[in-house]
Amino acid sequence: MSEIGAPRIGVLALQGDVREHLAALTVAGAQAATVRRPEELAAVDAIVIPGGESTTMSRLLTVFDLFDPLRQRLADGMPAYGSCAGMILLATTILDTRPDARHLDALDITVRRNAFGRQVESFEADLEFDGISEWSGDTMRAVFIRAPWVESISPDVEVLARVPHGPAQGRIVAVRQGNVLATSFHPEVTGDRRVHAYFVDMVRGADDPA
Repeated sequence: MSEIGAPRIGVLALQGDVREHLAALTVAGAQAATVRRPEELAAVDAIVIPGGESTTMSRLLTVFDLFDPLRQRLADGMPAYGSCAGMILLATTILDTRPDARHLDALDITVRRNAFGRQVESFEADLEFDGISEWSGDTMRAVFIRAPWVESISPDVEVLARVPHGPAQGRIVAVRQGNVLATSFHPEVTGDRRVHAYFVDMVRGADDPA
């Protein structure tokens, strides 16, 4: 940990809402930093993988020599949070993806890409988020943009939120397995910092050997 009570959390800065995640992490009490190089990855206590296009991000991870170091840090127990495409990259099994796409195998889940449809079918919903809604006394407004959903989970994975209504009612959209958190939606774009605060608390409580 970089400072007592202030973990240094990196945001993978290859694609997506990097600036928004950095701002949200800072408000939540972390030291936030961009990560584009292996040495920058080595200097952080945890990582956020933002949204974007998951197959493009997997290629960029390889181009920037980050894929194998990141996968190893995750295997060694580094905390991670992935939103939207970040959830896809963290999964062990991905449906409806390209055959050459690579993933990080940090969450024992099966994810379906673009499960809710194209970008014009993006939507918002108010979710009950386990571990957040109970103590805050409020639902969470979630923004879904070409989002995945979780098709199935292993017994080691905790479901934190599901779609409350509509054609996708009951679909899993937030999960946690140990030190790894993922959401189908984009909390960084709403101004609601509770998911980032939840993750910062996870990092503070983690025993990362790196």
